[in-house]
Amino acid sequence: MSGGVSHHKERLMTVLLGPHVSEKSTDVGERHNQIVFKVRRDSTKKEIRGAVEMLFEVNVTDVQVVNCRGKIKRFGQDWGQRNAWKKAYVTLAEGENIDFLGTE
Repeated sequence: MSGGVSHHKERLMTVLLGPHVSEKSTDVGERHNQIVFKVRRDSTKKEIRGAVEMLFEVNVTDVQVVNCRGKIKRFGQDWGQRNAWKKAYVTLAEGENIDFLGTE
């Protein structure tokens, strides 16, 4: 049974790809105590919640996910498509905070 638990923890370590920083993500962070993460496309809300709680030791109250389709762009004379990706809006419990800069 312990093999399954360690595999689960390893999976949670790979779910979050990094914070997604934009004007909108900064705005929702200030207004609704949400953090926006870029996540694996095959991750679930339950996995995202578990990964955030495990890595940052905070309480998560809600997770909303958005699938973002890759844009069609020109690369010189050729047309191509950027990769699709997924982002998660993670709502933290009242008083909780994630500090990416390491400053208090």
